[in-house]
Amino acid sequence: MAAPGLRRVPRVSASAVHEETPMPDHRRIGRELGLFGTDPLLGAGLPYLLPDGAVIRHELEEYVRDVERRAGYRHVYSPVLGKRELYEISGHWAHYRDDMFPPLDVGGEQLVLRPSLCPHHALIYRCRARSYRELPLRIAELGGMYRAELSGVLGGLGRVRAIQLNDAHLFCRLDQVADEARGALELIRRVHADLGLRPARYRLSLAGGSGDYVGSAEHWARAEARLVEALEGFDYDVAPGEAAFYGPKVDVQVTDSAGRSATLSTVQVDLHQPERFDLGYVGTDGAVHRPVLVHRSLLGSLERAMAQLLEEHGGALPPWLAPVQMVVLPVSEAELPRACALVRRGQEAGLRVELSSPDQGSLGARIRDHRFVPYQAVIGAREAEAGLVAPRLRDAQRLDPLPAADFVAAVAERVAARGAVLWQ
Repeated sequence: MAAPGLRRVPRVSASAVHEETPMPDHRRIGRELGLFGTDPLLGAGLPYLLPDGAVIRHELEEYVRDVERRAGYRHVYSPVLGKRELYEISGHWAHYRDDMFPPLDVGGEQLVLRPSLCPHHALIYRCRARSYRELPLRIAELGGMYRAELSGVLGGLGRVRAIQLNDAHLFCRLDQVADEARGALELIRRVHADLGLRPARYRLSLAGGSGDYVGSAEHWARAEARLVEALEGFDYDVAPGEAAFYGPKVDVQVTDSAGRSATLSTVQVDLHQPERFDLGYVGTDGAVHRPVLVHRSLLGSLERAMAQLLEEHGGALPPWLAPVQMVVLPVSEAELPRACALVRRGQEAGLRVELSSPDQGSLGARIRDHRFVPYQAVIGAREAEAGLVAPRLRDAQRLDPLPAADFVAAVAERVAARGAVLWQ
């Protein structure tokens, strides 16, 4: 049943946008919406974001920082470069060198563009002595990292060479690992729901017989046991041979509207790097103990997350992520003053609002041009006289006329809720 004040108009499918794009491709959507582009002078796998694309990334960054802060994470910044020796200690140089860019010779030192953030966070952890009272210590960063991907696998935002990574590292006691890993999985589930992504599949990635792994069999067995404990109550598959070189992991996979699966989020248990970096904490007994490192990513690569979201939603992003959240459409020049006042009201409420004036085409053409915008406010002569708007939702639903202030307040409330529902 429609919500009060809502009337439905006939349509063939649940989403007019998805109807037009049965097999969404984020590259085509990105071009159509003017979100990102490439240039040969920048090079393959190095896309740039245009203003509307930057809005999406900014919203994702602010969202994930807010979610992490509320979950007890502390945010840090670290350099995108490090000495080659840093990655030799972490094991990346020996096990991941083919995916790293060559070292830069600077001042007699070899500097490397980082392929991962975890070695940098290990150094942040060990910047001073730690006590058991500080654990679990949850460190998070939205930071750049770089992968020397081959040209043949690059494409759009899904596979790039310069990556903005949503990453976090949880330093904890061994008896805290299962709870921390499970907490990370629950947080991932919430984030996927907020983003309107399809139900996830969980894959427990373990070491395989022929893999290139580090650490003792005892370390691996302990780490795997903690992840199995964390997955209690989750349906998951086991994938031998898919673990990271330093430890087992849970890959959280989502499926887009075309049925394709992708891994956006991971939770990994690592007993190797704390040992290599000689990390410790003072326990209740006064002795120094070794922490366990849990790697956790809610969104992973922001570029890949954007690609997944564009394809999942066919460009019709949840209202809080939409580059333009409301468009105001006066029917004629006579309603322009009322329309401009509504634009200002929306902007003052913190919304991203645009005016689509009559000189840009017929009302029907302007509505079609803005079909990706979640909320459309049509103002005709009757609405202008009564201080009302005739709202249309992106999915082709129409609301009964509402006072302009009430409509703006309702839209602002839906945007602040950071959900995928257009109207409630």
